[in-house]
Amino acid sequence: MFDPKKLLDDLLGSKIPGTESTVRDKAGQATQLAKDNPLAAGALAAVLLGTGSGRALTGSALKLGGLAAIGGLAYKAYQNYQAGNKPVEPGASGEPELLSPPSDSDFHPAKAPQGTEEFTLALVRAMIAAAKADGHIDDAERRKIGDRLSLAGIGEDAERFMREELERPLDIDALVALATTEAQRVELYTASRLTIDPDTRAERGYLDLLAGRLQLPDALVDHVEATVSEAKGGNAAVPSRTPAEGQVGSIW
Repeated sequence: MFDPKKLLDDLLGSKIPGTESTVRDKAGQATQLAKDNPLAAGALAAVLLGTGSGRALTGSALKLGGLAAIGGLAYKAYQNYQAGNKPVEPGASGEPELLSPPSDSDFHPAKAPQGTEEFTLALVRAMIAAAKADGHIDDAERRKIGDRLSLAGIGEDAERFMREELERPLDIDALVALATTEAQRVELYTASRLTIDPDTRAERGYLDLLAGRLQLPDALVDHVEATVSEAKGGNAAVPSRTPAEGQVGSIW
C-alpha cells in the first residue's frame, strides 16, 4: 500500500520530508529531462494533473505538508467565518503565516473518524475530481497520463490508484459522502479549490455544485476562496459564483 500523505504532498507541491526540495522543484528537473529525453517530456506535470497554477502554494502553507496545509487553510477560513469577519482581501496581509489546526480541533488530522489515511485518500480523490472538472482530461489525455505515470517514480500502488481514479466516472454524491463531519466538508472543498483556479465556467460550476452538495454556506465558501487565494500569493480575487445549482448540475 502506498502512503496517502506522500501522494497528497506530491499533488500540492509540498516540501518533501527530510529535504528542502518541493515537487515543483522537481518539475524544473523534468524540464531538463525533457531536453535529454523527449519521450519523458512533461512526465511529472502529467502526474500532477496539469501545469496550471491551481496547486501553487507559497510560504508556510508550502512547508506544512499537504494534509496539514489543507486542514490549516480550512480551519483558518472556518474561524474567520465563525467570527463574522469579512473575507481577507488578496495580498492585504503580505505573506501570511499558516499553522496546523490545533490538536483539539475537528480540523486536526487525528480527529478523522474514518482514520487519517482514509480521509487523506478522500482529499486526493477530491483533487483528482476537481482536476477533471473542465473536461480537459479526456480519454486521450488519460492515456497520455497513464503512459507517463511510471516515469514519476511514485510506486506501483500509487500509480495504480491514480490510474483508477482518472478512469472513474465522476460521482459527486459519493465524493461528498467521504466527508463525515462539518470540518471535513470544509476541507474537501478546500482541497478541491486548491487544485484548480476557476478560470472557466465548467470549473466554477463544479466548485459551486460541490459547495452546494456539501451544504456549505455562501459566506463560508467566500472565506475559503479568500484564504486559498491568500495562500497562493493573493493573485486572485474571490470569484462570483454560479447563481443556480440546477444549471450546472445537468453537466454531470
